[in-house]
Amino acid sequence: MYEAERREVTRYLVTGGAGFIGSALVRRLLEEKDAEVEVIDNLLTGRERNLSELRDRIKFHRADIRDYEAIREPISRAETIFHLAAIPSVPRSISDPVPSHEVNVDGTFNVLRAAAGKDRKRRLIYAGSSSAYGDTEVLPKTESIAPRPKSPYAAQKLMGEYYSSVFYSCFGLETVSLRFFNVYGPRQDPSSQYSGVLSRFMKALLERAPPTIFGDGEQSRDFTYVEDVVELCVKAARAEGVAGRVYNAGNGGRFTLNFIWNYLQEIEGVRIPPNYTEPRPGDVRDSMADTARAIADLGHAPRFSIEEGLRKTLEWYRKEG
Repeated sequence: MYEAERREVTRYLVTGGAGFIGSALVRRLLEEKDAEVEVIDNLLTGRERNLSELRDRIKFHRADIRDYEAIREPISRAETIFHLAAIPSVPRSISDPVPSHEVNVDGTFNVLRAAAGKDRKRRLIYAGSSSAYGDTEVLPKTESIAPRPKSPYAAQKLMGEYYSSVFYSCFGLETVSLRFFNVYGPRQDPSSQYSGVLSRFMKALLERAPPTIFGDGEQSRDFTYVEDVVELCVKAARAEGVAGRVYNAGNGGRFTLNFIWNYLQEIEGVRIPPNYTEPRPGDVRDSMADTARAIADLGHAPRFSIEEGLRKTLEWYRKEG
């Protein structure tokens, strides 16, 4: 008799895996042959329903990354860790900076510490933020630009990049930092004042209510569809010779909030003037990613135009009702 062929299993762990980006990443990883996926999430901003149809295919840990002992063992089993857990809000970090710091800095340190064990070679993909650039005058933003964070959140995410680099140089943990630009797509929660602007636009549009725009609406962002970001995360986990580096995870485009709202109105065939109010402290005026380094080193190839991404996202919100 022949011995059964040994199954090669790849073990992944996603912190923040119940969030809208994290749950999209979990879905993508489960497409891999013989992938085992574990998720850590305290459900502060994530939602169990984001993983509802996947629960029998993953191992879910309701745990807080601020609790080292609670996350140490799950992380130690993984070969690749995607660290997405965070309190991802500039205004929230200003109004209530302590929890934001504890999660985004102390929690990130705990994840890195748990991943840096010497028992096996591991790679960790860290979800950084384009907010680290601040209001630098140069567009598009290149990774060589000196950071100028304007908010506690931006400084916290930048510190995570620094820690990731140090854990590579000092402890041999293969880290890659991806600076997420304005990610949008299905499952982004529009219910909070801290929610992403496009999710709030979707909710307002379907309710036929005027959205609130902070400032004049001419501030611009590199809006990036969630599936493009997820695919880049997977590519960063596999690329050779990139450990310790930082890459922009954007689409390479720039659109104003006024343009986005006008386009959504065109899709629906409605006219709903927005309510404009004072700009929020810590907000960046303009943001756009230079993606040349990510294309060259990671094979970054965004597939979704802003128009296609908005239509797909709106379709999901309409279906979810």
